[in-house]
Amino acid sequence: MKLSFPVVEEPDTAAREKGRKLFAGNNSDFLKGVVAMSGLPSADRIEVCFAGRSNVGKSTLINALTGRTRLARASNTPGRTQEINYFTLADSHYLVDLPGYGYANAPLPVIEKWQRLLKQYLSGRATLRRAFVLVDMRHGIKDVDEEIMSLLDSSAVTFQVVMTKADKVKEKDREKVMAQVREKLSKHPAAFPELVITSSEKGDGIPTLRAIIAGLD
Repeated sequence: MKLSFPVVEEPDTAAREKGRKLFAGNNSDFLKGVVAMSGLPSADRIEVCFAGRSNVGKSTLINALTGRTRLARASNTPGRTQEINYFTLADSHYLVDLPGYGYANAPLPVIEKWQRLLKQYLSGRATLRRAFVLVDMRHGIKDVDEEIMSLLDSSAVTFQVVMTKADKVKEKDREKVMAQVREKLSKHPAAFPELVITSSEKGDGIPTLRAIIAGLD
């Protein structure tokens, strides 16, 4: 029986090289932070976005992908990033860092504002090719993760789960978490059927994720 939501296979040489070239050099820069739909840049290139709970390692992953340690600002304060942050990638892509969710300490009006902006963005961005939903390998999918996944389902935006901080979990303990993730994803029609396992600290999965992004048309 074929395993549902298997870990994506390592890219072949050509795909790996295409990913390396896209992210090579210092060709990524912060473009702008957006707080309303009117502030979005022109939809003139391929766009991928990254979503995840606060402290899931989103900024660290973007930095690892681009090879720029301070491109995306990591914060010790959950929910501090309240904007949709746009980064250019060469002249062909945007990397989009969505506000972290699971921000228990944020005021309710702030949370509601973020949610409205997120819904508008996800349902109205024609150039958005894929959302990457980051899930901490130590914790698996939580209720707040399922909320964003349901939003992506209703917005008809394909999302792919990226497991982060894999180096923090022993190999023998991973399977229990992965089983939980697969079970949860089976209920989401917009979920892409392959998982990516990463460690920004060790570089695991980074070439694979680069190749995936480079292969999106």
